[in-house]
Amino acid sequence: QVTAKTAFLFILPQYNVSVPTADGELVQYHYGLKDLVTILFYIFIAIILHAVVQEYALDKINRRLHLSKVKHSKFNESGQLVAFHLTSVIWCLYVVVTEGYISNPRSLWENYPHVYLPFQVKFFYLCQLAYWLHALPELYFQKVRKEEIPRQLRCIALYLVHIAGAYLLNLTRLGLILLLLQYLAEFFFHMARLVYFTDENNEKLFNVWAVVFVITRLFTLTLYILVIGFGLPRVESQALDPERGNFFSFLFNNILFRMSVLLLVCLFQASVMWRFIHFQLRRWREYWNEQSSRKRVAAATTGTKQQTKPLKRDSGYHENGVVKAENGTSPRTKKLKSP
Repeated sequence: QVTAKTAFLFILPQYNVSVPTADGELVQYHYGLKDLVTILFYIFIAIILHAVVQEYALDKINRRLHLSKVKHSKFNESGQLVAFHLTSVIWCLYVVVTEGYISNPRSLWENYPHVYLPFQVKFFYLCQLAYWLHALPELYFQKVRKEEIPRQLRCIALYLVHIAGAYLLNLTRLGLILLLLQYLAEFFFHMARLVYFTDENNEKLFNVWAVVFVITRLFTLTLYILVIGFGLPRVESQALDPERGNFFSFLFNNILFRMSVLLLVCLFQASVMWRFIHFQLRRWREYWNEQSSRKRVAAATTGTKQQTKPLKRDSGYHENGVVKAENGTSPRTKKLKSP
């Protein structure tokens, strides 16, 4: 029994509480320091799953494609993230649908702070934190190039800050919807990269990703405005109460603070869209330059063929490099020998 209790500490979420409801009692969870032990266990699980995907899927595909070292590294990165994002999108969609967060958008801010979480919501957040923490040692295991490390560290840090922030500040419902939108766009991007590595002429999925990216950015901005601008200021409990998990809803009564937060959100989303537009313009410019260079090469080849005229053949036929007349005699006039 002692080992069983210790094993449950690593495997199952802790801090369960029986919450009375109209239908009886419902077991829910809140967070605490013991969550670090659970996260540590699932970090090792994530490392094992990462190795399985690499060994039995990505390495076999790489042997067939014969990619360069740079493309090989990017292919492995996108392959791992496609598997993770697809799993997370399906899992997150299942959670938000079964918990009713999509059918009832008011639940995103009603009864804030959302201190008590259903089992599947807390377990989802613990696994998300474990995955992004496991990505740090994977930078060493995968022998990522030094030039790529700063970019990947920024990405990992941003995900950890947003996921941990939503978890610790009791904004888990809003965090779930935002993660669903973000992972959906990222899935299409990395899927498009995988298809591009297998066939460089196939860029159709990049166009699909562009459409999905713009739609998810619009939904993300709308959710921020809806929750921060209209939802949280209407919460009944506006007093600062860290014990109940109410950290900052009282600040949203101040219109100056609320507008400042919305302005920062809009500026951040605008910077993301600017980088996206810059990337698309660069991609289209490279495409049109490639097309124009191909047309110039084709036009030059056609002009060369037209300028090249076939040489006229002398009458008669050739034999051993000597032109013979049609009757078999040489067309050259014979010199008469002097007597």
